[in-house]
Amino acid sequence: MTELSIKNLEEINSVAKQFIELVGERRVFAMYGAMGVGKTTFVKAVCEVLGVEDTINSPTFAIVNEYHTPKDKIVYHFDFYRIDDVQEAYDFGYEDYFYSKALCFIEWPERIESILPADVINLNFTEKEDGTRIIQVEMN
Repeated sequence: MTELSIKNLEEINSVAKQFIELVGERRVFAMYGAMGVGKTTFVKAVCEVLGVEDTINSPTFAIVNEYHTPKDKIVYHFDFYRIDDVQEAYDFGYEDYFYSKALCFIEWPERIESILPADVINLNFTEKEDGTRIIQVEMN
């Protein structure tokens, strides 16, 4: 397990760059952590480092947002907070996303754990008392 630390927003893009280098060709990331701990902000930083120019925001109501990099990479950002049953993920064709060559960042993966790919990387987000965000990166 690797631990990444974000002390303030000024250093989030450098941590996002470290993350991209750390995970290499891995593509599916299950992001665990309380609401407001910085999961969406981190995805935004990763997208910025990859050169995405689209407006990046939480896919809470859409379930999935799609972003494109200048190098024709696709980033999918999921938020499963509002789904009630894993069947909803089947209904919108989660396999087409999770098993594509795109990067997939999944918020609230607890709601769909039974269908996460075997090689998913778990990202555990926590906040310390001083506001520092810690991301524990667990690669199988």
